[in-house]
Amino acid sequence: MSDFFNEIKEGDEYKYFCDGRWLKSESNQLIPIHSPIDGDLIGNVQAVTKEEINRVIDKAKEAQKIWSNYPVDDRASILKIAADLIRANAEELANMKTFEIGKIKSSAFSSVMRSADIVSYTADQIEIINYREVLYSGDFVNSNDKKTSFISREPLGVVLAISPFNYPINLAVTKIAPALLAGNSVIVKGASQGTISTAMLVEIFNKAGVPKGVINFVSGKGSEIGDYLVSHKKVNMITFTGSSEVGKNLAIKAGLKPLILELGGKDAALVLPDADINLAASQIADGAFSYAGQRCTAIKRVFVHPDVHDELVKKIIENIEVRYDKVGDPRNEETQMGPLISEKQTDFVQDLIFDAVESGAKIIHGGMRKANYMDATLLDGVTSDMRIAWEEQFGPVLPIITCGSVEEMIELHNKSQYGLGGSIFTSDIEKAKEIATKLQTGVVQINAKSERYPDNFPFLGVKDSGLGTQGIRWSIEAMMRLKSVVENK
Repeated sequence: MSDFFNEIKEGDEYKYFCDGRWLKSESNQLIPIHSPIDGDLIGNVQAVTKEEINRVIDKAKEAQKIWSNYPVDDRASILKIAADLIRANAEELANMKTFEIGKIKSSAFSSVMRSADIVSYTADQIEIINYREVLYSGDFVNSNDKKTSFISREPLGVVLAISPFNYPINLAVTKIAPALLAGNSVIVKGASQGTISTAMLVEIFNKAGVPKGVINFVSGKGSEIGDYLVSHKKVNMITFTGSSEVGKNLAIKAGLKPLILELGGKDAALVLPDADINLAASQIADGAFSYAGQRCTAIKRVFVHPDVHDELVKKIIENIEVRYDKVGDPRNEETQMGPLISEKQTDFVQDLIFDAVESGAKIIHGGMRKANYMDATLLDGVTSDMRIAWEEQFGPVLPIITCGSVEEMIELHNKSQYGLGGSIFTSDIEKAKEIATKLQTGVVQINAKSERYPDNFPFLGVKDSGLGTQGIRWSIEAMMRLKSVVENK
């Protein structure tokens, strides 16, 4: 690790960050972080205590009062510096991501660069912070003209930002940057796997000039400190990315705090008879197998009309063979797909495959597994009575479900407990827009894979896929509250 990050660790111990200092926990307990690539120990992170969490929150509360009074231009300038520092340290950040979460090098690097762009773009959204509006009572029906409302926005206070293992930098900055620009202080809690990458990111914001106490970082097992953090009375807002099960529990424990929850998905691709099959196959392969399918927005099932079924399957396999069949160590340039995050997750994905095959589905590509490495796998003949049709696999297996009509596709799509994203492939754009209105999902892509991009677009889920709206503008607005000051004449 370079000198830039030397404060965050001592030996193989990574510290937590409170009030501008990297510290070891008084618990004297550590959590080992092993690489999914080969099981090697990357380092040990602190298991912070509840008392330490209290101190972190108290310091964040004090610092926020000062930070909120900084001119917004000054807050934006610090974010710009942070963006530049992310770019300057992109290679080291990407290398840690590859080692810690098993993402291939090219994907890890591009994700870091995108993170810098998110921070930089966020810094330019000053007009959202400076929003002002005036309303007059005389404009309301049968009202007098003696009242005037002066409306502005103000920060919420202390924001708890909980990021997932699969995007420990990208999905951390989507929470940190809007919160800071809005004048909040932030407490960052990463998933255990990925937490070292997130710690490095926090140090970048520290080096960029974020005042002490305004950004903080804690580590520990969610099962031990998670409930305490989310239910803490001095935490004013929570933004979380993770599983639907954990998100639901968080919502119960959080009480009346404002929440942004980005949860699970079972995104479907609907392939109509008039679709451009070459385009559909390419987009579906990327949507299903990028980062071994470990993305909430991954394409996790395909609904295809029988008239184009055979051609689509053939083309998807061709795309897999070219872009996803070289499975191995993600540090190697030639590797196209790395490991799953753990053997436990690989076991779960394999069980879904076994269940489908036992129920009549066929493996038409892939299907092999060694430890937590698994081939890009295509399942054909999948029906709605199989687990893989409904459960989020979070791995490199894609079920093909043949549907005789668009109506059947819509019905199967909407029966899912999830509603994050979806894709429609057709040459009839107006028809696609009509179908999109019938899909119970937050985002619908026409002739493209489901994804959270670009970051200035709204991103949201319905049903068990989440709560609230993200995207830079909407994230900033969610981390502020309206204030109405009424003048009476």
